[in-house]
Amino acid sequence: MSRTDLAAALRGVRALVLDADGVLLYAGKPLPGSVEALERLEAAGIPYRVVTNFSLAHRESLAAGVSRQFGRPVSPSAIITAASAAAAWTALHHPGQPLLVLASDDARREWAGQRLLTPAEADDPATPVGAVVIGDAGDELSFGNLDIAFRQLRAEAAFIAMHRNLWWMTPKGITLDSGAIVAGLEEALGRRATIAGKPSPVVFLEAVRELAAEVGAAGGPRLRRAEIAMVGDDLDSDVAGAHRVGLRAVLVLTGKTDRASLAADAAAGRLRGPRRPDGVGPSLLVVVDRLLTLFGGDASRG
Repeated sequence: MSRTDLAAALRGVRALVLDADGVLLYAGKPLPGSVEALERLEAAGIPYRVVTNFSLAHRESLAAGVSRQFGRPVSPSAIITAASAAAAWTALHHPGQPLLVLASDDARREWAGQRLLTPAEADDPATPVGAVVIGDAGDELSFGNLDIAFRQLRAEAAFIAMHRNLWWMTPKGITLDSGAIVAGLEEALGRRATIAGKPSPVVFLEAVRELAAEVGAAGGPRLRRAEIAMVGDDLDSDVAGAHRVGLRAVLVLTGKTDRASLAADAAAGRLRGPRRPDGVGPSLLVVVDRLLTLFGGDASRG
């Protein structure tokens, strides 16, 4: 796809949703130009949210770590994790109900004000559990705790998973992710979990809600979904996920998808329907520069 496609994909865009891994970072390190891209967005007053399926930490902790890596502050309010999206979901759909959340201690802070049970409390058959949430929890995802979760799910507790990622890239290399456990529970239960992270609509709609609120608080006109572009590196999680909720989708070639694999997908006819990006750019910085060129050339934006 050409630079013209990228310009057409970004024309009229007023806000961005950014993937983290493969767009801003790779294997925990900032990608070239990613810090500069954020600086340019903020200087231009273009709102954005970073959406990630990473769910081991609260947004405050994650923002602090990213700020150290980037050498500049990153606001926790600019980040939406699979954990924060799951917490927003349970607050909306299971208010006041007891919840069993298998997550790290830090990530559980996203459920502040909601009623959380320990696995020992949830092990009591007389204890009602409104929902079970499975996320990145390290050793908390023990057989014993998962068996407690399984029995509560068999007793008709709602099943929520932060994501269904089977593996992810860490400084150690390819690493098993909690989505593999979610898949096993789904098989044992014979039903699917509600997924909070990408490519579920849950996390994209949370980003839309936050961006629209930010634009409204600044006195801007109502932000429409078609005026928001997702920038990601994955044709399924990012591109197709964004398209399914009415966002535009721009693919960058700095992560899971490179130019060769994109060409192979195109040759095999796999760039169809929601998986077909509206535009392709070599990096986030190129995408942001093109957006700023369009932004500055549109007098209606002020």
